[in-house]
Amino acid sequence: MSNTDTFYSISVSAMDWIHLFLHFCELSVLAIGGAISAAPDMHRYLVVENHLLNEAQFSSSITLAQIAPGPNVLFVSLMGWNIGLNSAGGIQAGWIAWSWGLFGAVICLIAIMLPSSVMMYKVAQWGHKNKQLPGVRAFKAGLAPIVIGLMIATGWLLQKGQHIDSSLLSLGASWSLTIVSALLVWKTRIHLLWLLGVGALLGGLGIF
Repeated sequence: MSNTDTFYSISVSAMDWIHLFLHFCELSVLAIGGAISAAPDMHRYLVVENHLLNEAQFSSSITLAQIAPGPNVLFVSLMGWNIGLNSAGGIQAGWIAWSWGLFGAVICLIAIMLPSSVMMYKVAQWGHKNKQLPGVRAFKAGLAPIVIGLMIATGWLLQKGQHIDSSLLSLGASWSLTIVSALLVWKTRIHLLWLLGVGALLGGLGIF
């Protein structure tokens, strides 16, 4: 089985679904800075350890969610959708695959949203009342480098997962584009959609 295949057949038991749900519940609580910051651990669990997704499915789930309108947490439902399709043997299985895909999407989305939503509702109330406490202010300040580190780890995974040609020239060109894009977002007011469009165009032309 090639790692770039779109769909492949896997066996997912009821306990596997339960473990997946519970793992995403844990990530929901630990996802400081949003669900995207938990992508490195999702990759470890889904791709490396349990082989529920391949590299292409993992990367494309995040990429599509970033491009599409709406909250980027939707990448979690896309991952669940792909797991469901894989468990049914791929999209060619017809309505059975669509049913399992929908089930997987709902399971993962509920798991990543529910615990953090309930926790944030309670914590936000308490934090607003005690926002001037030194401990609260220090905690908020300390989260910033953690979020930055998690985002860098996520970017690293996506960059690595998209490399079909691992030549030095290809790697250098991709990283150069990544650095230039980051600087433009940081230092200019260019809308992010323009950068996404340029990246899509370069990829479509086979340049990257």
